[in-house]
Amino acid sequence: MKMLLLLSFLLLNGMMFAQDARSEIVQSERKAFERKMNLSKVTYPGDSTYDVQYYKLNVYVIHTPKFIGGNVILSAKSLKDNLASINIDLQNTLTVDSIISGTKISFQHANNIITAQLEKPYALNETFSLEIYYHGTPGSSGFGSFETGYHNGVKTIYTLSEPYGASDWWPCKDTPADKADSADIWIRCDSSLKAISNGKLTGVANHKDGTFTWKWQERYPIAQYLISMAISNFAEYQQYFNYSKTDSMPVIHYIYPEYLNQNKTNLGKTTNMLQVFSDKFGLYPYIKEKYGHASFGWGGGMEHQTITSLGGSNLSIDLISHELAHQWFGDKVTCKDWQNIWLNEGFATFCEAVYAEAVGGKASYDSYVSTSMFYAKKAVGTIYVKDISTVDEIFNSYRSYEKGGIVLHMLRGIVGDDKFFTLMRNYLNDPRYAYNVATTEDFQGVVESVYGSSLDYFFKEWIYGENFPTYTVKWNTSSLGNGTSNVNLSIAQTKNSTPQFFTMPIQINIKTSLGDTLFTVFNNQSTQGFSFVVNGTVSAIQFDPNNLILKNASVAVGIESDKLVLNKFELYQNYPNPFNPETVISYQLPKKDFVSLKIFDVLGKEVTVLVNKENEAGFHQVKFDASALSGGISTKGGYASGVYFYVLQSGNFSESKKLILLK
Repeated sequence: MKMLLLLSFLLLNGMMFAQDARSEIVQSERKAFERKMNLSKVTYPGDSTYDVQYYKLNVYVIHTPKFIGGNVILSAKSLKDNLASINIDLQNTLTVDSIISGTKISFQHANNIITAQLEKPYALNETFSLEIYYHGTPGSSGFGSFETGYHNGVKTIYTLSEPYGASDWWPCKDTPADKADSADIWIRCDSSLKAISNGKLTGVANHKDGTFTWKWQERYPIAQYLISMAISNFAEYQQYFNYSKTDSMPVIHYIYPEYLNQNKTNLGKTTNMLQVFSDKFGLYPYIKEKYGHASFGWGGGMEHQTITSLGGSNLSIDLISHELAHQWFGDKVTCKDWQNIWLNEGFATFCEAVYAEAVGGKASYDSYVSTSMFYAKKAVGTIYVKDISTVDEIFNSYRSYEKGGIVLHMLRGIVGDDKFFTLMRNYLNDPRYAYNVATTEDFQGVVESVYGSSLDYFFKEWIYGENFPTYTVKWNTSSLGNGTSNVNLSIAQTKNSTPQFFTMPIQINIKTSLGDTLFTVFNNQSTQGFSFVVNGTVSAIQFDPNNLILKNASVAVGIESDKLVLNKFELYQNYPNPFNPETVISYQLPKKDFVSLKIFDVLGKEVTVLVNKENEAGFHQVKFDASALSGGISTKGGYASGVYFYVLQSGNFSESKKLILLK
């Protein structure tokens, strides 16, 4: 979902929400239209005793007076022995006429929940099916779960069920944790209008009474909140996504006629976006069906599966790319609960930057990230949503969107491009999560399996921590003779709440008369000192030169002696650790000396020698590649998994640390 702000100030429920300007255009696409609502669902996240397998909605909708009626088939599998009754979500504003399961069964409808007594007890894994007949005036909570209106004098009906609005208009298990394996959505409406929904259109039935039934078939797993209707007199603009030399998929835009021509250019870029995201993340997830857009009356976009709903008269590239990205992140893999909404919204926001990079290069990506960081710094609280009782908490634009997207940017900086896009594809294709649901911990597990090392510190501080680091960086330099210079650097962080300080790898670029030298230090203390030896005369220091960290930082020449201790030997913990197949070992020397750095196995047998020469005073980094065979315990593909030790010796100094190789 992506939200538009139509005015700088909106008066709603007695509250005034002021939004900062990003620019007139980008602001209107970026800021959230935040609305509070009462959510009894928070204490009822869906009946866990059954697994939904199929929905069929067969509904008749009327614009004026607002009305919905018909029947919904719910097929499911029992998740317990002797399942005798189940709970189904449906708001009390709608009336249940009867429930059929072979025969009529008894039920109660209270507190927005239908409790249905099954016709017999069902055993574990046994399947059953209910047909629920209902009617009434649908509600409209959240962002407008069921709305009627007009555009250019023509009737329009649309739904937007995220997060808790599906049960405002149809009986379902209203939790993203339980996807149906497939669905059919049959919509009967005024014959002058078109009813658009998920999946493939299999037919349109003419009832010869001024109504048509539009029959849509979704054969991929789908979360309840992604099932949708958009009804009006749409103009159609059709393209094809040619995903191979012989295969194509229809891309159909159902747009209000008065808006089509002015948006054709941007809509026409959808096929290129499909190619970009397919190249980056794997083929479009619903390739056997379609992708498309349908106009609706809400100010923004909603990623309804295979058929994004778009609002507004001017459809931007960011809006279109954001909602398309959701087909991978949010629809194919869906957040298991609303606490983890960043897995949907943060990922789609980051993908806006990915598309900007694909068409505009690194400068466009960097510009997008810089602007997104500006808003991410306004986030209050943890990205993990602790309070899911209000829409504005779940869909906080600064937190769930901007900061969530920047977390992925920072992760990309840590693991590198190749591993980053590999882990994103692996996450989407993991059989545990593909066309299913996931949590932050699930994503973290995939990340670490690709990276080869633990990133627990990263997820704890950025997803479950608050704020961002503020660095004070000071440095000085001195000539060592022979055309070399020594640089002393101190990094101090302002004390934070949770965590008290941030642990991050940080790039340091030292500019000299002979060129630039880029170092990466692992900053894991609130105050930490480093020393470097470089060729040439130092002219400047760049802290995080590629803007890989969400931060505030001040860098100045002039170092306080008590902030940096350089008059001793220092052997740092390798980073990353555990690792596979490469890790970096850093050490610091207070003076020029002969250095030996060796790797040993757990039995004390020497495995390899990394350094055996004289080193200048200062900070040094050595890469250990465990995929290379150079003696010791090894396998065909390099060193065997296990615990190793590295030992640094220089003069009278000797220290060892443990490193862990995990393959």
